[in-house]
Amino acid sequence: MSISKNDQIIRLREKIEELEFQKDFQQDIIADMEIITGVDLAKKSLPKTLAKEIALKKKNILKQNGSINVLESLNKPTTKDLKRNKSNK
Repeated sequence: MSISKNDQIIRLREKIEELEFQKDFQQDIIADMEIITGVDLAKKSLPKTLAKEIALKKKNILKQNGSINVLESLNKPTTKDLKRNKSNK
C-alpha cells in the first residue's frame, strides 16, 4: 500500500510538532531543576545550542517570577502555619 506524498508530509509535520512539544517540555523541566538546585546541568551535559535554549528558558522563568529565590518561597511558612504556631504558644 502506497502513501501519498501529501499524507507523508502531514504525518511528518505532526511528528515534528510532537517532538518539538517534548523538547520544550523537557527543557522546561531542566530549567526548573537548575533554578531549584542552582546547578547548571545543561552546560555540563548538553550540546551548546540546547544549553543556550535552556538558559533562555531559565531567564524567562526568573523574569516571570520576579527573580524570587525559588527555594526561599518553597520553605516559606504559610499563614496557616503561622497561625498554628501562635495558638500553640
